[in-house]
Order: sequence, then structure tokens, then C-alpha cells
Amino acid sequence: MSAGNNTRLGITLMIATSVVFAAQDGVSRHLAAEYNVYMVVMIRYWFFAAFVIAVASRRAGGIIAAARTSRPVIQMTRGALLAAEICVMVTGFTILGLVESHAVFAAYPLLVAALSGPILGERVGWRRWVAIGVGFIGVLFILKPGLGVFNPAAIIPLIAAIMFATYGLLTRYVARDDTTATSFFWTGTVGAVGMTAVGLWFWEPMSNTDWMWMGTLCITGSLGHWLLIRCYEVAEASAVQPFAYFQMVFAAGVGIAVFGEALEVNVAVGALIVVAAGLFTLWRERQQG
Repeated sequence: MSAGNNTRLGITLMIATSVVFAAQDGVSRHLAAEYNVYMVVMIRYWFFAAFVIAVASRRAGGIIAAARTSRPVIQMTRGALLAAEICVMVTGFTILGLVESHAVFAAYPLLVAALSGPILGERVGWRRWVAIGVGFIGVLFILKPGLGVFNPAAIIPLIAAIMFATYGLLTRYVARDDTTATSFFWTGTVGAVGMTAVGLWFWEPMSNTDWMWMGTLCITGSLGHWLLIRCYEVAEASAVQPFAYFQMVFAAGVGIAVFGEALEVNVAVGALIVVAAGLFTLWRERQQG
């Protein structure tokens, strides 16, 4: 197989990425329960920005080439939006736990499909709209509105999913003119600047043990992004994207095994519906690609 079409390796890398990001989510939940979310995300972004700059400096043209963009406003919006989404999602981890947060967040591919029309001008056929509708029935299963047990905090990961879907669509939009390396550079640097402007106001002392966990968070974040970049270098995105759902499975496992969370029947059923609808949507996208 050619370096750009090794699907088996791409799937392996995507599953490895999911494992690393699930571990990162577990560490994020622990740290955000002890310290301010903005500070935790800020420190994570410092390391991420250093990683991004190091990657850019090794490529042809260096940092100047990586930073060159014809759409600086959209690139800055993307970077700020992703940083804000991470803050929202990590907050969800601390309030709802990993299991329920990821079950709701799994709706983001459906949101990408739904928003691709108004944002990118793409045509969304009736089959995809049916899948989107079915997927949100799954979300309602998870949220259980009107049954007397609805937790308003369950809206938090849904907001994060909307933000991440918008970020993904803006990434697809700037990809018409900018390279992946350029988008990656702006994601890390803008996020670091934005989170520093916010996070420094919430600085608080951290224990030596938690600094070790923070180091783990930073390393897993960079490793996860490196694995993801490598994944998309060796295989087509449409072939490997369905395997990104493994992150929900692994994160739920961390939530249950480490944090003692419970997997409610409605969450399991709803998550299965959402994933099935998402996989169908990805399949339709591949068929029409």
C-alpha cells in the first residue's frame, strides 16, 4: 500500500488516538475537579502550543510558512472556539462524568451534517436528514426530558458538541485555501494566547502529585494530536472516522472503572442510536465523496 492509502494502519492509529484521548479525558476530569478549569486548560495549551511550534519549525518554510494564511479571522475564530469547547466539555466531565458527557457529545458528526448546509453551502439529502433526526431521538433518550429526572447540566456536553461541530466545519472551510499544517499551527497558538488571557486570573497552587498528572495531561494531548495527524497522513479520513467513536467507549470505561460512574440503560440505548445514525451519516458522506 502507498503511504497515503494504508487503511489498516490508519484504523490502528485512530483507535490508538481514541485510547490516548480517553485517558486524557480521565486526567482532565480529575484535575478540573480539584482546580479551576480555565487554569487546567491554559497549562495544557501551553504545552500544546510548544508542540505545534516545534512541528511547524521542522517543516519546509518553518513557522513563517505554517502561519501564512489567507483567512486569519476564521483561523483565529477556529482556535478560540476549540479552546472554549474544551473548557465547556471538561466542565461537563466534572458535573456529569465521562459516560454521560461522551454519550451526548457523540452527536457532533450529526451536527456537522446538519450545519454543513448553512455554513459550507453543501447539499444535505433527505437520508442524512432522517439520520440526523434519528440521532437526536437518541440524544433525547440520554437526556430524558419531561420524565422528572432531567438534569439541566446534560445540556453542557450538547453545547460542546455544537461548538466542536462548528469548529470542524470552519476547519473544512479554511482547508479550501490553507494546509493542514497551517490550521494546526493556528489552533495551538491562538488557543494558548486566548487561554492565557483568561486562565492567569484563576491561577491557584497545585500539589506535586497533581503537577505530575498535569504533565501526563500535556503529554497525552500532544501524543494524541500527533497520532491523529499521522492517521490522516496514511489513510483517507472517511475510512477511519467511524473508529473515532471508540473514544466514547474507552472514556466510558475510564469513567466506570476509575471514577465509579454507572452506565444507565437510557444512556446506553441513546448512545447506540446516536452512534448508528452517525455511522450512517459518515457512510453517506463517503458514498457521495
